[in-house]
Amino acid sequence: MPYKSPKLTVDGIIFREGKVVLIKRKREPFKGRWALPGGFVNYGERVEDAVIREVKEETGLDTEIERLFGVYSDPNRDPRGHTVSVVYILREVGGELRGGDDASSARYFPIDDLPELAFDHSQILSDFRRSLDDMSKV
Repeated sequence: MPYKSPKLTVDGIIFREGKVVLIKRKREPFKGRWALPGGFVNYGERVEDAVIREVKEETGLDTEIERLFGVYSDPNRDPRGHTVSVVYILREVGGELRGGDDASSARYFPIDDLPELAFDHSQILSDFRRSLDDMSKV
């Protein structure tokens, strides 16, 4: 029996003035749904480089990593098979927001008024909102 392992992905949270960047998916799975920008890590690529690359390809934005947010590994998070996503909080440093590559559109949404999201991105952003609330109490 061949050895099976999950595929590695990355997602980026770009948050500014109470809003988060989402992309509208151009392809299945979840075609037409909104999602965090991100994608698969290429063989030989660092996850830190992959998230910067994927976000640039899908949103047109140049970003820098602020910090690692979390790792999401539910085997059912992606209908194509088991994926593990490394999620980063990113800071926008340039570029122009537009949909590209796998995204038909990209825009900022209020963090408290999000559309229906693809994959487990509702869970990721719920965790992110909770972390913002926790930080405001410090």
